[in-house]
Amino acid sequence: MKKTEVYILSGFLGSGKTTLLKRLLEDEKSLGRKVAVMMNELGKVSIDSDAIEEDVSLKELLGGCICCTLQDKLEAQLQGLLVLEKPEVIYIETTGAAHPVEVLDAILSPLFAHQLIVKGIITTVDGLRWLDRKNLNPQLHQLVLEQVRHADFVIINKTDELTESQQAAISYEIQALNANAPCLLTTHSQISLQSVRKLQLSHEREDVKTISQKDLHLSTFVYQFQNEIKQEDFISFLQCLPETIYRIKGYVKLDSGYPYLFQFSYGMPQFLKEYMNMPLNVVFIGENVDWKAIKEQLSDLERS
Repeated sequence: MKKTEVYILSGFLGSGKTTLLKRLLEDEKSLGRKVAVMMNELGKVSIDSDAIEEDVSLKELLGGCICCTLQDKLEAQLQGLLVLEKPEVIYIETTGAAHPVEVLDAILSPLFAHQLIVKGIITTVDGLRWLDRKNLNPQLHQLVLEQVRHADFVIINKTDELTESQQAAISYEIQALNANAPCLLTTHSQISLQSVRKLQLSHEREDVKTISQKDLHLSTFVYQFQNEIKQEDFISFLQCLPETIYRIKGYVKLDSGYPYLFQFSYGMPQFLKEYMNMPLNVVFIGENVDWKAIKEQLSDLERS
């Protein structure tokens, strides 16, 4: 089964996400690919939906953030797109307040994570706001840094309003924060779209042992259990996980009955009994993780 590509457009308010989205959609139209867009707005009225042409499937998530209040709605909308529209690529434009890890967590439902391939997180940065970021409140300041740190591609906008020394300073600071992501200085999100197409979020793959630890960045891994496992063994496995695994969620069978919905964040596991059979998929999100080793440990749990 061919997987649907997903691109996540991240960045603070007014940094150029919608302009970038329009450029990407123009490129997709020339390629003739079937595209869908999900736009998330904190307000109850969509501001940018007019930027999307009628031949593109559009789902709007209004009045909250997909990271928290709209997670259930996001899952339903995504599943509907995959079943009814079957797009080749989905672009998700997040709110300016969205944290990249939380967005990935919201998108990757155990019900359909195996049908998606997240190509990458593209973060747009307003160059002037970056220089002025320390005047933001501490939470927003940290969010701007996190949006850059977890990006697979960083676009620094409004460079026509910056001096050469300011451009150099911003580039140096962002590369120091995230040395793995290409960083491009531009105006109005004018970039080479071919460079975006080359993105590939690190997924579990056969050549994982050949990838040096510094090359692995924020990544995802989906494991499908075939058998039930012992709860005490599973808890022991969780206790030994590296701290850079941020989220785990999915369905596990701990006895011969129905599976449990399982969630794990900040080191705390939660189990909720289901009353129907669900696919035994478990989704992991982490950074600098050897997913091949994790896969072997999970296989051992099924054999014990």
